[in-house]
Amino acid sequence: MKRINGLLFLVFISLTLNGQRKSDYGVFGGVSSYIGDINPGRLLYSPLPAAGIFYRYNLHPRQSLRTNLFLGGIRGNDQDFKNDFQQARGESFSGTVGEMAMQFEFNFFPYATDGKRWNYTPYIAAGAGIAFINTEVFTYVPVIPFSMGFKINVYKNLGIEAEYGFRKTFYDNFDGLNDFVAAEDHGWIHNNDWYTFTGVSVTWKIYNKLAGCPAYNDVDSKRKR
Repeated sequence: MKRINGLLFLVFISLTLNGQRKSDYGVFGGVSSYIGDINPGRLLYSPLPAAGIFYRYNLHPRQSLRTNLFLGGIRGNDQDFKNDFQQARGESFSGTVGEMAMQFEFNFFPYATDGKRWNYTPYIAAGAGIAFINTEVFTYVPVIPFSMGFKINVYKNLGIEAEYGFRKTFYDNFDGLNDFVAAEDHGWIHNNDWYTFTGVSVTWKIYNKLAGCPAYNDVDSKRKR
């Protein structure tokens, strides 16, 4: 039994190290904003601070899966808009939105955090998740996250990423105006509310000296100076 337990332990360690070899960790800082009945179309309207953490598993230098946990503030005020309808209505709200989501990322160029120095790529991502919303009431709803950004490897196993991400929700009550608007003033793409995260991330890889698969030959090659 001891031999079996020892063998299972070694297998577990091996799988863990291999996973770490292909994994990135990151912290995100930036702003969040809202699109809905009060703000039908401004992409960076009334931004508030946002932060988060994420874990990325690299399937291939062009493909990866990312799990993130983000939190940010959102707000809206009719008085920020000059149309007569909103000036007369005078509604406002503020609150927070948290998100737990997974996205599939596609890099336009081969990329690895501990690859060649100044390695870079633009990327796009999409997936599914759950948003935890605390404005007029507290609730949680499914969301479809979309993201686009740019990654660059700046030093050894460190990378920097700039990203704009927008989230399609299936909820129309961020602002407490559940369909209580004129048809021509409904939010962008139907009448469900959206929110966005925009900012910069720092990513790192813990293990960068382990043997890997041939797909990561660029990672193990001598770095550019």
